[in-house]
Amino acid sequence: MPDAGAALAEVYRSDWGRIVATLIRLLGDFDLAEEAAQEAFAAAAAKWPADGVPEFPRAWIIQTARNRAIDRLRRARRFDAAVEAFAPSMPSVVDVPDYDRTELGDDRLRLIFTCCHPALAFEAQVALTLRTLCGLDTDEIARAFLVPPATMAQRLVRAKRKIRDAAIPYAEPDGRDLPERLDAVLTVVYLVFTEGYAATRGAPLVRADLCAEAIRLGRLIRELMGPQPPAEATGLLALMLLHDSRRSAREDGEGGLVLLDEQDRTVWNHDQIAEALPLVEEALRGGRGAFALQAAIAALHCQAPEPEATDWPQIVELYDLLLEIQPSPVVALNRAAAIGMARGPEAALPLIDALAAEREMEAYHLLHAARGDLLRRLKRRDEAVRAFERARDLATNEQERRFLERRVRETQGNP
Repeated sequence: MPDAGAALAEVYRSDWGRIVATLIRLLGDFDLAEEAAQEAFAAAAAKWPADGVPEFPRAWIIQTARNRAIDRLRRARRFDAAVEAFAPSMPSVVDVPDYDRTELGDDRLRLIFTCCHPALAFEAQVALTLRTLCGLDTDEIARAFLVPPATMAQRLVRAKRKIRDAAIPYAEPDGRDLPERLDAVLTVVYLVFTEGYAATRGAPLVRADLCAEAIRLGRLIRELMGPQPPAEATGLLALMLLHDSRRSAREDGEGGLVLLDEQDRTVWNHDQIAEALPLVEEALRGGRGAFALQAAIAALHCQAPEPEATDWPQIVELYDLLLEIQPSPVVALNRAAAIGMARGPEAALPLIDALAAEREMEAYHLLHAARGDLLRRLKRRDEAVRAFERARDLATNEQERRFLERRVRETQGNP
């Protein structure tokens, strides 16, 4: 008999977003869908150890959540009218669709396009989708936007309220509506991938399930947009494929973080790189969008047979272009790090020091890690140690913390 706890954890990890997406379609209410899903998982935790894991765990969760939602409506007298409207229209048995379909009927993709409604502010569209689709915590989403968790919590509440008050339907948008939602949808998929590629917290550095799901969605969106998909959809898919091609080399045999210049490039997924490179060229032909430029930067890394062969001057030029169209402190930080490789740490340190003075970057651990590396290369050991210690204290992923602690010891001369 399968271990009930492990089976439940796997369903939660891999299917939370799909379950909530299906429930929103059935119930038409974001909050009710999330609450019902949580109750269904609690019920599974109580029943599965005794009764055994059901043959179709996800369908069991959805069916149980649906029933709990109807019970909740019936218990609340003020919702009697809603019960009369909802209950007869709901199927008594939940049909869980095949999630490999290539049309917008895919529940998760429909949810993305629903959340990315132009009636909502752009950041609210993205944040609400990350919360509902991925089950990311508010502080994890806040970290992606470099804002305090309280600010992000308020944005999520306002977004849900607006969907409710404006009666925004959970329905597939008309094909004419897709282009105006595409930028937000692509941003959502990218941030799903980013959370998978460098998990905010916990022991694993990589959540392969999120990486795979983001790539699946990227392929699906590109197919959805027709025979000549927008350049940014192509650029995003190429970017994710290139980053993901290096996934197996990012950890050593003990699960420790391995930086790009120290990775064993023979274990990179070169078939995936070969698939992505033509997509990079296609995306750049369609324009110099943010995802196309990031994909071009990733391609230069993947094409270098060893770290010394990396074309850092060209990478700096690409970051210059990216900063023009996407002026953000994170892009500026990455540009500064590239300048440090192309022109030396003396050229990069003033740029990073200027970024460190910005309030939204002060708590960004990667800024302090990059600053520590520049100071280490400049032989300013004590300052480098303090920068690495600051980065370590801010990091929330266990592997990153261990790596930064090792950097502290190495810089102190205690490997």
